Amino acid sequence: MKYLYILVLMLLFVSCSTIKVNYDYERESDFSAYNTYNYLEDMQTGIPELDEKRFFRAMDITLQSKGLKFSEEPDLLIDVKSLIFESQSGNTMGVGLGGGNGGLGGGVSVGIPVGSPNLTREIEINFIDARKDVLVWQAIGTQPYKEGAPPTIKEEKMQELVAEIFEKYPPKTRK
Repeated sequence: MKYLYILVLMLLFVSCSTIKVNYDYERESDFSAYNTYNYLEDMQTGIPELDEKRFFRAMDITLQSKGLKFSEEPDLLIDVKSLIFESQSGNTMGVGLGGGNGGLGGGVSVGIPVGSPNLTREIEINFIDARKDVLVWQAIGTQPYKEGAPPTIKEEKMQELVAEIFEKYPPKTRK
């Protein structure tokens, strides 16, 4: 019985992955040539104002730790888009009906969602080569979002998201 509890706990930890990130980049780009960055002027992030300040503060700290410098004449322009959407809870209740006679059988089963929908925040970050005006790197990160969380929790979650998004930047290009 003790092993069953350990197994259940391990499954809970594995299934609770909170941040997912997808990356894409232009293989021909030389990321070592990008030393400076700035944000697009007319960017509409879709992030509430206070969260946006937290996000850009975390971005600046992370990018500068990777050796990039903020500049008025940047090598990279950064565009950020965000949205919050509802995803259905993974919990369902199954209801089934079946029967059979003489070696033949059949059945019908229906999964009914249980619980309220979960909120998820998706943030897309695009790096654009300022000289060529082409997209060279993109990351899309998703994270559970809780409305009404205290500011300290929001700050912590935003820092975690940004750190995870930039974990594999710059990409290791193969030529």
